[in-house]
This record gives sequence, C-alpha cells and structure tokens, in this order.
Amino acid sequence: MPKLSKEIEDRLRYPNPQCIRTNWVDLDGEWEFYLPPSSSPVPDGAGNNALFDDPATLAAVNSVEFPEFDRTITVPYSYTFPKSGVKEPAYHPVVWYRRGFALDPRPARRYMLHFEAVDYACDVWINGHHVGSHRGGMTPFMFDITPYLAARDGDDSSATVSNEIVVKAVDFNRPDQPLGKQSWKDTNFACWYTRTIGIWQSVWIEEVGATYLADFVMTPHVADSKLSVDAELDDLKNASLRYRVTFHGEPVADGAVSFTGGRARFDIPMQDWHADTGIRTWSPETPDLYDIDFDVVVDGETVDSVSSYFGMRDISVDDGLVFLNDQKYYMKLLLNQGYYHDGGLTGTAAEVAGDIEKMKAMGFNGNRIHQKLESHRALYLCDALGFIAWAEFPSGYEFGPTLVGNIERELPAYLAKHVNHPAVFAYVLMNESWGVFDIVHSKRQQDFVNSLYWQAKAYDPSRLVIGNDGYEQVMTDVCTLHDYNADADDLLKTYEGREQEVKDGAPSPMSGRRACCPGYRHLDVPLMITEYGGVAYETDGHQSDSWGYGDRIATPDEVVAQIRALTKAVMDIDYCVGFCYTQTTDVEQEVNGLLDHAHDYKFDPQEIRKIMLSGQTYGYVKV
Repeated sequence: MPKLSKEIEDRLRYPNPQCIRTNWVDLDGEWEFYLPPSSSPVPDGAGNNALFDDPATLAAVNSVEFPEFDRTITVPYSYTFPKSGVKEPAYHPVVWYRRGFALDPRPARRYMLHFEAVDYACDVWINGHHVGSHRGGMTPFMFDITPYLAARDGDDSSATVSNEIVVKAVDFNRPDQPLGKQSWKDTNFACWYTRTIGIWQSVWIEEVGATYLADFVMTPHVADSKLSVDAELDDLKNASLRYRVTFHGEPVADGAVSFTGGRARFDIPMQDWHADTGIRTWSPETPDLYDIDFDVVVDGETVDSVSSYFGMRDISVDDGLVFLNDQKYYMKLLLNQGYYHDGGLTGTAAEVAGDIEKMKAMGFNGNRIHQKLESHRALYLCDALGFIAWAEFPSGYEFGPTLVGNIERELPAYLAKHVNHPAVFAYVLMNESWGVFDIVHSKRQQDFVNSLYWQAKAYDPSRLVIGNDGYEQVMTDVCTLHDYNADADDLLKTYEGREQEVKDGAPSPMSGRRACCPGYRHLDVPLMITEYGGVAYETDGHQSDSWGYGDRIATPDEVVAQIRALTKAVMDIDYCVGFCYTQTTDVEQEVNGLLDHAHDYKFDPQEIRKIMLSGQTYGYVKV
C-alpha cells in the first residue's frame, strides 16, 4: 500500500468517507453463517434456474425460519472466495448470516443500519423483528432499526446492551438481473467470472439525530467560483443547516441556511484567497479537496453533524473535444474489473490504493470501473489520489420487463453513490449492447437505453453520460468504440481520415458492428476508443485454459512492443480524444492484464509509462 496522508487514512476508517458521523458500529468481520443444502445437484448444462425446480431449494428460498448456524464467515466477502473463510465453490442460492453487536441507544437519537451491497435480494431481522427487505445486488441501502434495539435493563450504566442481527440473502443469478461480470452459467466462461452471493461490501450502524441530514448533492461550478448544495432532511421540521468549508484546516467559507419543507438549496461562494486563481481546482495532476462540515440545528441545538468533502472541477464537451476546468483534456484510462483473486469483487482500501498507485505509475490518469459499483472507500481513493473514474452500471443479459424493472430499481442509488465524487467523470449505462442485443432493430430497446440516459442527465447534468459503450449507440455524450484489432497498421487505417464516416455509424471492419444505431449520428461529439489492446500473456500459471484477445505472444518484450504499436495507432487518430486500454489485471481465466492475478506488475512499468507518455500529454493537452 502506498504511503497515505493522515487525513486520507482518517477518512478511510469510516465506511463512507463522504458522509462521516462520529458514532458508529463496524459490523465487518466474523459472522455466523449457514448454507442450506439442496436435495439434488444441478444437471450439467441446466443453468442456475434448474436449481429453483428443486423442492429443497424452493423451501429454502421461501423460509423465514432461522436456521441452525453451523460455521462462520468473514464479512464482507462472498462465500465463493477464500477471504470469506468458507470458499465453497458450489452454487447455493440462499445464505444466512447472524452476529451480535453491542449498542446502548441514547435518547433522541436514531440508528441506521447500512449495507453497501448484498447480492441479490435480502431480508433483515433485528432481535427477531423483521426490519426490511431489499432487492438489487449492486447498490447501498439502509434501515432505521431504532425501534427494534434492546433497551438497557435497569440503572446499571456499566451493563452491555446486546443485540442480534440476522440476514437472509437470496441470489437468483439470472441473466435478467444486473450481474456485471458474474457468470450466469454453471461455470466461468470467456470473460465472465465466479459468482458473488450475499454480503460483499461493508456493513455498519451509524447514530444520527432524531432529525437528521438524509441526503446532500454538491455540484461545483468552477467558472462561477461557487459550490451548489441541495440538502434534504428526513422530515419537515423547522431547522437550519450550518456549513463550514476549509482547505487543510484553513477557513474558506461558512454560513447558515434554513430548510423549507425539509429541503435547502443554496450556493457557497468559493473565494479561496490562498489560491492564485481564487479557487483550487481538482484534476488528476492536482487533486485538491475541500473539507465541508454540516450541522443540522433545531431550536438552537445541533442535532446532527456530518463531515464531507468536495472537489472543484468542471467537465464539458465542445466541438468534438473533452474539457476539464476549461482546458482540453486527454483521458488515458485502464479497464478495471475490480476483481481480487482471494476476495472477488471485494477489495480492501490498501489493495485499491496499491492498484491506483501502479496504474498511475504506468502513465494512466484514470480507470473505467467495469461492470461493478466500487465501494465508497475506493471512490474516495480515486478522489484523494487524483484518478479519474468512469462509473459503469452492471449489465443484465436478457431483455424484458423483468430486466427493465431491475435496472430501474437500482439506477437512482447508482447515481446517488457517485454524484459527489469529483473523480467520477462519466456514467456508463450499458456496455456492448449487453441485455439489449437487438438494439439496432428494436425501438423498444433504444427507448429503454435513452430513458436511462435522460434520467442520468436529469439527476446529474454535470457529468458525461454514455448510453451504450462500445458500439450501436443511441443517446450519448461521447462516441465510444471498442476495437480489438491486433494489427496496429490496420487499426489506424480503420479510422484515419474517416471521422465523419465513423461517427455517422459506419460498421467496424473488425466486429461488423455499427458505431451508432440507424437514425443516430454523433458528428459533433468527442470520440474515444474505450476498449483496445487486451494483449494476453500468462506469467503465473494460474489457469491452463486461460482466455484473452488475439494470438498468444511468447515473451514480455514482444507484449510490450505490441502494446506500444497499438497505443501509438490509437493516439495517432487525430480526432480520438482519449482511450481505455484492456486491462488492469488478470482475472481468473482472463490473462490480458498489465498486472497479474496478485496485482503485481507483469511488465516493466517504466516501459509501459513511456508508451503512455509517448503521444499526447499526461493529462492536460498542451496547445
């Protein structure tokens, strides 16, 4: 793990560094665990749905009777990965968790139980009381558990107040739910990996006020030197909101506003007189973050306090270019699956920080977080360490009313999780027509993707939105193309001198896919190659049946030469304003990473860095 500042380390102690409250209980760690057995195995090739025809499985899915817990698990790791302490390869669609916790509830306070992600559906009980259900495996949710907590017995202030939490998770693992890169077949295949089932991100309880700050959205406006804030209370009480903005402890701004109908909208002038330009802007080169503290005040008393932060940066597009803080900006991204060989989708803060350090060392200024929602801590590290993130919604693979409903259910929470992170430059809503495989011919599927695009733009107009990354695009702010042509000369010829033709939807000679659907033209938007390369090379013998793009190359030097040639071809496309190389690490059977399964370098990082800095500039484009 790279050396982090004390300020970063302090924020990382809390599960959500963007919304820190003083009193909280960490529920990560050892839980009791139970896997209900199936009465019969799944026939080869039958897929997961066959398991739901099994009487024992159906009984387990429908049961709300607490089981006899017979083992332990380390939360937040899925039982399918070694760090869980279970490492059970068989598919169990139902899992149960239980643990005790000590919490002495205080008067006039409320207690919120947070789950950052549970795949896929879950029910939660506190002290035997059912407190709520949630459906959706990728997004955060919480329950107010105040009424269900055990009260102190008598006047003995030294006595511990014990409580119990039970969680039942059901994961159908069906292609009509957002799966991301999880295999929905009996085994891994191609570039789809081991399933994640149950709790896979952090769990905690936080203490809030009887009236508390339920939500806040912060939107920077660099040109106007101001921060717009939209804050909401949990109720309609008369209250005010005090705020204080500082930069490394130095005061910048403070004030107070009143809530009307439980809502407060206001602007904070950002005249930081210590900065040469009046404000300190955020970029990968200078990831300056301001701290902001909020206090909710009712009848002169502070009833809730939150510590957060923000970055001042503007993202825009104009005349086929991308701008950051009104300067042309060339993004050099890595496709980042966010998988860890022993933890699956769940990485520690130290692991994520190490990945960012290595990606930056190799000359990249950002990552496209592919087919998963990263943790609050991981997103904070992108903010604090200066690393762009494209936030991609995980795909389903079977279009229909069920998939539409499942995506719509999680979309608001997906947007809310990313909206305050300065490092997040783009929302990617679909990838390579996964789940909308007939989008070229189906107006219904086009309308669905466009509806997601407009919902994202309505919620957050400050970021780029890509409707369907890779090809067959409809509404989009960037024309993003995937091209795994292994012949560098041929790759360049595909695009050289063909800007209007390509943006007008000409089919790719490599894939045969159109850049955009019939009736859509993207002549005025920027173009980026958001997947290329994927050069496969296996260093650690992790898989004998490994997978990757193109023919296998014999030596590391030859791989580096191939990466050099392909990257030069992409950077020589004069109307291409950025790229995303595939990919950061090897993942299970897929071996086209720049890092191996243990997230160590496969190639000399300085050689990769020279390639990335050989054309265009790192970050701001010199004009």
